[in-house]
Amino acid sequence: MLLGIDASRCDPALAGVGRYSTEMVRHLVGHRRHRYRLYANGAARPDWSRLPGVEWRDIPFPRLWTHLRLSAELLTQPPDLLFVPGHVLPIIRPRRTLVTIHDLGYRRFPECHPPRQRLYLRLSTAWSARVSTMILVDSRATQADLAAAHPVAAAKSTVVYPGVSASFRPQAAEVVEAARRRLGLPDQYLLFVGTIQPRKNLLRLIKAHGQVPEAPSLVIVGRPGWMSAPIMEYIENASHRVQVLDSVADADLPAVYSGATALTFPSLYEGFGIPALEAMACGTAVVASTTSSLPEVVGGAGILVDPLSVDGIAAAIRRIIAEPDLRYELGARGRERSRHFTWPTAARQALEVMEALFDQAS
Repeated sequence: MLLGIDASRCDPALAGVGRYSTEMVRHLVGHRRHRYRLYANGAARPDWSRLPGVEWRDIPFPRLWTHLRLSAELLTQPPDLLFVPGHVLPIIRPRRTLVTIHDLGYRRFPECHPPRQRLYLRLSTAWSARVSTMILVDSRATQADLAAAHPVAAAKSTVVYPGVSASFRPQAAEVVEAARRRLGLPDQYLLFVGTIQPRKNLLRLIKAHGQVPEAPSLVIVGRPGWMSAPIMEYIENASHRVQVLDSVADADLPAVYSGATALTFPSLYEGFGIPALEAMACGTAVVASTTSSLPEVVGGAGILVDPLSVDGIAAAIRRIIAEPDLRYELGARGRERSRHFTWPTAARQALEVMEALFDQAS
């Protein structure tokens, strides 16, 4: 079978969908029983795409790449099946298609998205839900949201949990200390990892952190996203106990997680919540939300809070810093739980869906 894959989002620096696309595609092409054609939009070719049986097609185009340039390529030389790990199927596509729809946050929290982005997400999700042959979703929570919004998708969606890279594991003290010095981190800190945007609930997190004067500094690792200006202004006016790092190398992230007192991740909505899983894999205690997919990911390996309650978030921060035995226990539970989420498993399950689609239509 010749599998076509939209690799235009394969960039771990993009976080979220970028990390998902990179890891999923990288592990898919390791299965040698099929051939793979990867479509890129001007990106540098990664080493893992040079395996035997993998064809890299760089077809750069300035705008509307998916619907114009990728569609043209698929019209002239269609693969047996097209997999799009980043949400949007092209207008012209082969008969068999698989798309990953990561979340429906634009419906649950529309105020957290710019109007144009909200419209685009609404239309593109409806399109992909309607025309796809099958759909992958990152969690049962997203599966339920998708079925409620687009009933046509209910019978053709399947949950394939994302994984966590093997590099995320507890780091030795000297590795943590070296990263701390290199990045200018304090000796003790609470951590948030993710794009700076309203959906991440950073304003409430910072307010809650301010209610706990005994708490260590809050370190935010993430780049500004949409509607981030008010958040950045609030951070600048908050206090010296909030530090923002907009660029941390992938190689340093495990040490940053490992050195944290806890990950504080009270996001309003997550299709999966990869930072929570990365922290758990590093043996770091997690404070997360009771909403969307996060209880599904964290399970009993963290403290879950109402993300709309500043007092509730503050109480969780107060508890996590005051109880070292609890931190140790949650870290151990998280480490064990994280072993159930691996990229090889995710890629294998996705490939099984593709093979079933191919067999049904053959």
